[in-house]
Amino acid sequence: MLDANMKQQLAAYLQNISQPVQLTLNLDQSVKAEELKRLAEEIESLSDKVTLSYLDSDEVRKPSMQVGAAGDDARITFAGVPMGHEFTSLVLALLHSGGHPIKVDEPVQQQIRSLQGEFNFEIYISLSCQNCPEVVQALNMMATLNPGVKVTMIDGALFPQEIYDREIMSVPSVYLNGELFAQGRISLSEILRKVDSGAAEREAAELSEKDPYDLLVVGGGPAGAAAAIYAARKGIRTGVVAERFGGQVADTMAIENFISVKATDGPKMVASLEQHVLDYDVDVMTQQRAAQLISAPQAGGYTAVELANGAVLKGRTVLLATGARWREMNVPGEQEYRGRGVAYCPHCDGPLFKGKSVAVIGGGNSGIEAAIDLAGIVKDVTVLEFDSKLRADEVLQQKARSMSNIRILTQAQTTEVIGDGGKVTGLNYTDRSNGETHMLELAGIFVQIGLVPNTDWLKDSGVTLSKHGEIEVDRRGQTSVDGVFAAGDVTDVPYKQIIIAMGSGASASLGAFDYLIRTPEPVENAA
Repeated sequence: MLDANMKQQLAAYLQNISQPVQLTLNLDQSVKAEELKRLAEEIESLSDKVTLSYLDSDEVRKPSMQVGAAGDDARITFAGVPMGHEFTSLVLALLHSGGHPIKVDEPVQQQIRSLQGEFNFEIYISLSCQNCPEVVQALNMMATLNPGVKVTMIDGALFPQEIYDREIMSVPSVYLNGELFAQGRISLSEILRKVDSGAAEREAAELSEKDPYDLLVVGGGPAGAAAAIYAARKGIRTGVVAERFGGQVADTMAIENFISVKATDGPKMVASLEQHVLDYDVDVMTQQRAAQLISAPQAGGYTAVELANGAVLKGRTVLLATGARWREMNVPGEQEYRGRGVAYCPHCDGPLFKGKSVAVIGGGNSGIEAAIDLAGIVKDVTVLEFDSKLRADEVLQQKARSMSNIRILTQAQTTEVIGDGGKVTGLNYTDRSNGETHMLELAGIFVQIGLVPNTDWLKDSGVTLSKHGEIEVDRRGQTSVDGVFAAGDVTDVPYKQIIIAMGSGASASLGAFDYLIRTPEPVENAA
């Protein structure tokens, strides 16, 4: 199961175990059960603190592996073979069960320990999903800290009947005590807000008590990260508030045009970005959504950002780097079947449609790349492009046309998503060349039609937006509001690329610093 290099690395990690760990296997006669057995045996051979035992119970999924401290009831279970993106989840479960410190702030750990009740979490994942490990690892940490929390990671590909019965068409899908709890990426802090009713109010109060920043960056993508680093290097008080660190990059797999880095993927780049920011004295506040921008005259000389939870943060300058989100089709049925056949991440959700017919909406690079990726998993892919020709790079078009199970339709306007009340069954589209209407029978629809800037919250802020909803900025990143700057995909800067977003973030940050040294501090903060 593990090559020599992985064994060497894992053996080094397992040296951090300080107390015995018990692995308990519950197996059937499947090939995957044999793979899981080999994996467990290899782990046992790498540490004298890991012991392997067997269970034969129909009340526990087969094949599965329980991980826990020896002598204690195991509260972490992997139903399936935790390889691919989930191998890190397994390694962390081993370390934490073995007494290695959990890298979560002590107040958060105490909040987890204080939770009262029984919490049985089930997480349906696919091993190709880059968003799933974050959820699995967050819940596993909770199980390690609180005896009332039990967590089972379930590889949907190995338990298709459960996927069918629960009509799961998007991962990660999290169930709590048998009821749907969350779909898609969800962080530890978001989980705690949902299970601890008083958490949001306490958090909002703590945020509102923070002193004003010299530069408050709103957004944690490449532009926001670059802005924060450049500001911190100037020695000014810097804060970053964001829904999640990394933004859209976290959902990007192959990155091959970031100069000096031949190839990487989104999750790796996000981890590097976050670590680089944290190397400086930057106050990073994630899982926070900006709701309103309040200009300086209304906020005591500072520009203020009100968050969705009611907290208010202030800055002498504010830099907006809220990025963009996937554009939706805006047709009947799309919202009704979102997460039930309508998807936006082929890497995450593609394995759930193995052997089925799917459609990709959009003929740009993202759409054709998605079709190529899906073609290796699903029965067939139909690409629907509104224009008379594809917009993807020629090399991608050639690859797609060479694959026998990809069909390309141009001048195809999707008009409706069709379903049976529980899941997608097809879509209607109009052939724009002749006006005829057609229906496609499908199990899944992957929407890949570009991005929309995240500026809805700025409509009444005084910040000038373009006709496309982008923030208009000058060459220094200054917006139409004094002391407010912007950078990255949320602005009208052309060419939405990671490297361009970083450059504009650095430029806008320097513009903000230039503004600060030429502008007196607000009277209420003067010495």
